[in-house]
Amino acid sequence: MQIFHIATAADWEAAQASGAYTTSTLGVSLEEEGYIHASRADQWEGVRERFYRGVTEPLLLLEIDTALLDSPVVEEVPAPGMTETFPHVYGPIQPAAVVGVVPLR
Repeated sequence: MQIFHIATAADWEAAQASGAYTTSTLGVSLEEEGYIHASRADQWEGVRERFYRGVTEPLLLLEIDTALLDSPVVEEVPAPGMTETFPHVYGPIQPAAVVGVVPLR
């Protein structure tokens, strides 16, 4: 299955250097949140609009192949009152599991 994550170019560069992507969401680490936020193909544009609208630094869309992850992926409702589920990655994402990187403008 393919899932998607919006990343800053700086966070992605750091992940490639260290061998593990550990940013949960903008400005929040995996350690702080407990998982990495991700989206399905039909969700990432809405996530970008809601949470990344004012971001001026370069953003990338990471396409992740869940079959290549060492960390489990769980579909969950992210907040009380919501009904839509989102994939959450419970651990670091290895750069080898990222099968596509698309610059977002």
